[in-house]
Amino acid sequence: MVDIPYYILMSLVFFLPAFAANPAAVLTGGGTKMDFGLNFRDGRRILGDGKSWRGFILGSLSGSVFGFVIFIPLAYYSIIPGSFPGNLPAAWFISLSLGFGALSGDAIGSFVKRRLNMGRGHNAGLLDQWPFVLTAFLFLYLVNSAFFMKYYGNVIGILTILIVTPPLHRAINIIGYRMRKKEVPW
Repeated sequence: MVDIPYYILMSLVFFLPAFAANPAAVLTGGGTKMDFGLNFRDGRRILGDGKSWRGFILGSLSGSVFGFVIFIPLAYYSIIPGSFPGNLPAAWFISLSLGFGALSGDAIGSFVKRRLNMGRGHNAGLLDQWPFVLTAFLFLYLVNSAFFMKYYGNVIGILTILIVTPPLHRAINIIGYRMRKKEVPW
C-alpha cells in the first residue's frame, strides 16, 4: 500500500531547491545577459533581458544551498529511510541538480516564448511554470535516478509538483511584483 501523504510531503520538501531558485534569481539577477544581447536566426532575442548569468548562477546556487540546509538533518540522521542514508554529498548533488535544473528550464521556457513572439513578462500560463519543473526533474534523474524514481517516479510525486506549481508560482510572482522586483504579477 502506498502512503500517499508521505509521498505528497516528501515530493514537496525535496523539490524546495527548485522552487527557491526562481525567486532567488529574480533577487540576485542583473548584469550580463545570458544571450549576450544576441538574436536567434528568426531575428528575435535568444532569451531576452530577463535572463542574466548572475541571476542564473546565484539563483541556482541559492536554491541549492537553501535545499541542502533543509536536507542536512535528513541526510545526516537518515530521518527518512533510504532518502540519503547519511550521505551528505548525495544530498548536495540532489540539491544542486534541482536548483540548476529549475533555472535551465526557466531559460528554455524563455527561449520558446521568444520563438512564439511573446515578449518579456508575457503571461504564457504553464509555459512559464512547467519547463522549470520538467527540466529540474530531468537533471535530478540524471544525477540520481534511484532517488528520482523513489520520490517522483510515481504518479503521486509528479502530480503533486505539477498541481502545486502554478498557484505557488503565481503567489511568488505577486510578491515579487509588490516588492518591485518583477514588472508584472504573473
